Amino acid sequence: MGASDDTRDRPARLAVGVIGPGRVGSAVGAALERAGHRVEAATAVSEASRRRVAERLPGAEVMEAAEVVAASELVLLTVPDDALAPLVGGLAETGAPLGGRLLAHTSGSHGHGVLAPATAAGALPMALHPVMTFTGRPEDLDRLASCSFGVTAPEPLRPIAEALVVEMGAEPVWIDEDRRALYHAALAGGANHLVTLVAESREQLRAAGVADPGRMLGPLLGAALDNALRLGIDGLSGPVLRGDARTVQGHMAELRAHAPESVPAYVVLARLTADRALEAGLLKPHDAERLLDVLQA
Repeated sequence: MGASDDTRDRPARLAVGVIGPGRVGSAVGAALERAGHRVEAATAVSEASRRRVAERLPGAEVMEAAEVVAASELVLLTVPDDALAPLVGGLAETGAPLGGRLLAHTSGSHGHGVLAPATAAGALPMALHPVMTFTGRPEDLDRLASCSFGVTAPEPLRPIAEALVVEMGAEPVWIDEDRRALYHAALAGGANHLVTLVAESREQLRAAGVADPGRMLGPLLGAALDNALRLGIDGLSGPVLRGDARTVQGHMAELRAHAPESVPAYVVLARLTADRALEAGLLKPHDAERLLDVLQA
């Protein structure tokens, strides 16, 4: 394969602007620079954002949002979900020069429809959502290079959107516009609730006298996650799978005594686990009935 074949489907080197250079925006901007693009401009309202621009996007000039648009060929809108629509509407209403510019946001819950006011003004819209958590630490950039991106764009822009993701070393996964909310609910339910569940387990183990809950949980949770990713519900283990209704009843009694705020989540998740195990043929109907009786108590 010749050099021309390697670059044929790649977008030209672009001048990039970042509106909202937080943990995500600064990491994506840095990843695009690593791929050969140039981050020319960024907004920075707070001292923290100015510091982040200086550290991660040192070639970027700090400007107002409309000026960032004017200075860029690709504009990243990396603001919180609820701020995205007002930002886009404001840029369109104030006459920012959107025509012909690639406009990409990183929100998981939105597709390209949220960019409609800018699209009407001539912008080329796309949603590029990195499926990764960001801490603001140096490892963010390396993690970004090995993750997936949920990509949504008008069909003519799909090759450009996917090529940008590939250039960052990540994997583009196409998400239809009308499935973005479901896609994001699945990710948030898996990742965010996982953190909450692990934090709950850590606290309860400490209450049970375990000095280092993380060390105890690490191998167990690592194996459980691996099993779930490879096998789905067939990777399930534990008392619900075995139909141990008395054990589940004992769990609930201890939680009521020591962590009553955890009881509702335990009940809901145990019921869901029982339903899924029953549907998969892993749990016998009479065992499921006994479990559900306990979980209703």
